[in-house]
Amino acid sequence: MENLEGYYFSALFSGCFLLSSLLFSKITREQRDPYMDEIFHIPQAQLYCQGHFNQWDPMITTLPGLYLLSVGMVKPAAWLFGWNENVVCSNGMLRFINLLFSLGSLYMLYSIISKIHYKNKVSSFRKIISTLTLYLFPTLYFFTFLYYTDTGSTFFVLFTYLMCLYGNHKSAALLGLCAFFFRQTNIIWIIFCAGNVISEKLTEAWKIDLKKREDKPSARGSFSELVKALTFLVQYSLSFRNMISLVLLTWPYITLVFGFLVFLVYNGAVVVGDKTSHEVCINFPQLFYFFGFTLIFSFPHLVSVQKLTDFIKSVWRRPFLYIALAGISVILIWKFTYVHKYLVADNRHYTFYVWKKIFQRHELIKYLLVSAYLFAAWSFTDSLKGKSVFWILMFFFCLLAATVPQKLLEFRYFIVPYLIFRLNIPIPSSIRLLLELLVYILVNVFTFYLFLHKTFRWPDNEETQRFMW
Repeated sequence: MENLEGYYFSALFSGCFLLSSLLFSKITREQRDPYMDEIFHIPQAQLYCQGHFNQWDPMITTLPGLYLLSVGMVKPAAWLFGWNENVVCSNGMLRFINLLFSLGSLYMLYSIISKIHYKNKVSSFRKIISTLTLYLFPTLYFFTFLYYTDTGSTFFVLFTYLMCLYGNHKSAALLGLCAFFFRQTNIIWIIFCAGNVISEKLTEAWKIDLKKREDKPSARGSFSELVKALTFLVQYSLSFRNMISLVLLTWPYITLVFGFLVFLVYNGAVVVGDKTSHEVCINFPQLFYFFGFTLIFSFPHLVSVQKLTDFIKSVWRRPFLYIALAGISVILIWKFTYVHKYLVADNRHYTFYVWKKIFQRHELIKYLLVSAYLFAAWSFTDSLKGKSVFWILMFFFCLLAATVPQKLLEFRYFIVPYLIFRLNIPIPSSIRLLLELLVYILVNVFTFYLFLHKTFRWPDNEETQRFMW
């Protein structure tokens, strides 16, 4: 069966392209005009198509990577096939570019899974099903069919990560620059790639250090392992020679980070355009929302009788630690919960109903969820115990940077950290994978059904409104 894996993936790729093309055709026929954020993205891309590169919509907050690449793809195709101007940069053609990006992400997901898990002797079937499942991840898959930055942004982040895993760091940095031009916050995942390199180097050096001192390594995921790792990290960092070696390993990523800092000073903010609606704040509950989001979408991996039993045992062994964590969580929710005006004003997004039906039902709800957050965070971390402690520390640093500064609760912002997490946990049994796939398919069917068939109108607006992520 392993020898036929390439054929299985080719069949998967063709099937996904066919399925997505049919769905794309249906959605484009039903929603011909730009919808939601497309009212900003599509006209801007069409201006670029017409050669007006000096015109910019001040409401757009991301750099023009999506529009530049779109023009670079459709213009040669128009010349090659003789398309007229009405076709080359039409709404449908621009949306189709995201369909191509999604297929690119399918290949990236498969390649990353194959690279990360190649030592674990994972069967071809489980790799293929895992790839398909992540391709159909509902929050990402939905935006395959609209002209948003998410699909292209995710493709370039995954491509950057893949090149990093193969040690092609200059290529990774170049692709990271493309990812940055799609969404500025992708600088975090460029730092993640640098951290991936550094964690490998630190893990190697720590093993040598333990051998020299004849010290037995602590149990994976234990508190003592964390203390020892942090102590070693401080000692390692005090060596000028060590720091120089890390800089030489990661200089392509460091160059991009310096470029980002220059951009930040020049621009005065992470976003361009409408800065007032996307201000940075310290919104710690965003991390809790992410853990809850991950627990729901990865429940076949994170929820089981064994997991619940192990969590209860962990709480029983360290009651004061969990009481302290619960207390800190309550304080963070009390003092650092922010509600963006868009969250409570736009009833087209699922987050509007999550906030209204759950968090606004009673003032105490957000505190009562702390126990669920703690379990989600514990199970999340426990699933990563196969990774080195330095990798986990680095990933959590990037996760905090990606979630906490966001004022707006927006599930799209969870796509990349979720995929990074999901790619790096052990691939479970076929039964669990198929259960996860079934859930994703059902969520997608429900999502597209609502979008296509449960339309509504606002009293002061005649345009058709649709539910979406």
